[in-house]
Amino acid sequence: MSQRHSLIGTGLYSIGRAAQLVGADLRSARRWLKGYSRKTRNGTTTSAPLWLLQYWDDEEIGDDHVLGFKDLMELRVVTRFIKQGVPLQTVRATIAIAIATETLGRYPLQSKRFLSDGKRIFMDAIEGSGQRGKLLDVRGRQFVFGSVIRPSLFDDVEFDANGDSLRWFPVPKKRLIVVDPNRQFGQSIIRRTGVPTDTIYDSFVAEKGDLDFVSRLWRSTPQEVLAAVHFERKVAA
Repeated sequence: MSQRHSLIGTGLYSIGRAAQLVGADLRSARRWLKGYSRKTRNGTTTSAPLWLLQYWDDEEIGDDHVLGFKDLMELRVVTRFIKQGVPLQTVRATIAIAIATETLGRYPLQSKRFLSDGKRIFMDAIEGSGQRGKLLDVRGRQFVFGSVIRPSLFDDVEFDANGDSLRWFPVPKKRLIVVDPNRQFGQSIIRRTGVPTDTIYDSFVAEKGDLDFVSRLWRSTPQEVLAAVHFERKVAA
């Protein structure tokens, strides 16, 4: 490790919390982010991580496999791919091809530009991984890229002028909750007050569901408290 990264404005997440936030299976997320080895008839096969994490070269936390906000957004898209039935080898090829183009940066899937460049990249990855038949929409005669990426995946993300993810609203309809790397180290918070959702949830449980008291305690509206409680229950599930 050669440097110390600033933790301000970059987000900080354990693999467990990141998996909760994006709805990923924890064991799978660990394998995607840390890599893994498995024994075969011919010896041991090793699979590298899908990408280098933001803090990979940090002299203090690089070995702990913590994620930054860009990693979180990348993991979010990977999780969508997998849930839509895209094989991991195709996901890996998609990321590799996207990075190789040198136009989307080290974290291509979290970029808004992936919406326009992604279909070609995804089709190239399918061809290269031999998954064309499995990933072809027989009814529409189109590749499944559209159903994987659109319409909702980027609707709840705000982007900067370069098209990179700026902040994420994990409950997009009312946007009461935000994940913003510039606030509370990127933890999920009430947008208006900045109070972490897990803090509100813990208070709600401790006070046996006394909504009025918790609202006053954290200077939040009952609607905001309930949004935090429902969000934490959802990610915990």
